[in-house]
Amino acid sequence: MKIKRSNFVFCILAIIALLLGVVSSFIFPEKYFYDAYKIVLDLYDEKGLMGSYPFAMLFYDITFLNELSFPVIAIIQIPILFYLLFKIKIPNIFGYPVLRNIPIYLSLLALAVYLSQPSKEFLNFIFFFFIVSLLQKKISLEKKILYSCFSLIILGVFYRPYFALMPFLGLGLYFITLIKFKNKVVLNITTGLLIASFMSLSFGIVKGEFMSESTREMLNKNRIGRSDSETIIVSPVETNSIFGEIIGIFYGFFTVNFPVNGLKFFYKPQVLAFVFWQILLFSYTVYFYGKCLRNQKLNSHKIWVFHLFISYLIIQGVFEPDLGSAIKHKLGVFPLMWLVFYYDQGLIKRPKTITRYVFKSDK
Repeated sequence: MKIKRSNFVFCILAIIALLLGVVSSFIFPEKYFYDAYKIVLDLYDEKGLMGSYPFAMLFYDITFLNELSFPVIAIIQIPILFYLLFKIKIPNIFGYPVLRNIPIYLSLLALAVYLSQPSKEFLNFIFFFFIVSLLQKKISLEKKILYSCFSLIILGVFYRPYFALMPFLGLGLYFITLIKFKNKVVLNITTGLLIASFMSLSFGIVKGEFMSESTREMLNKNRIGRSDSETIIVSPVETNSIFGEIIGIFYGFFTVNFPVNGLKFFYKPQVLAFVFWQILLFSYTVYFYGKCLRNQKLNSHKIWVFHLFISYLIIQGVFEPDLGSAIKHKLGVFPLMWLVFYYDQGLIKRPKTITRYVFKSDK
């Protein structure tokens, strides 16, 4: 039986990722495994059903994976991740040397480093696989919006709160798309950032601190001067005022998603690799988004997928503390990214439209 070229390339990448995942704990510095040790050791008995760390601790405890070495965990987790991607579908274009495949290939190798160990993002990946499965079904757009929003809100309540913001941003982008405007990509992304700013300001009125101020900025101020602080994202202005928070959110979005300022780390190959990967990823996302928006009626199901992914990119601009964690967190939503990059390869289904004839001629 002849194996498809794309499936063959996918299997080769899976084998390389598996080998890299097995040896990663021997070749990468300890800082890459900080979260993994925290999850496995659970020093303060935090395991539970609410919150990403407690849930991850509970998962690795009840599956006894916390008793295995990291190379053995890699042998278990990497095949699961690739199997889920296979279930989503390998597009025919995947096996060919086209530019859009480069960020995807790099992401698959990055999975071997960040998701081959005990990880919250491993669970994220599984959660988003189920959400992507909903988005692929031949059901109405209204049902896809309803089911995906409900799933993300539940995921936000029980796992990571910022996932619950994605539906609101996605719906905001959906309604803005209905406005006639020449450059809808710029309008939508700008509006999405302003919606995120409004959410943060509303949060600040209730809690007394804006969202980025109480998360990213507070965390990073305590990290300044440490060995792991070189790539942290700190707003150029104080975020304890309305305009400061808005500037901080816009700055965070572009720093995370179009990190040209990361080129100053020319002496760090891993940072330059991230910059190259991220700029390609963002550029293609914007380009494909613009192509879909040219025919909104035909591409309505695909556009909703883009709305959700762009919503996540915007949220990263609020919460993401550094460039390193930006990679890891994007890998947690990789199934959604897979749909975005292969939006035109038949992965996103829609119900067939039935044409009803009042009169039918045999001519």
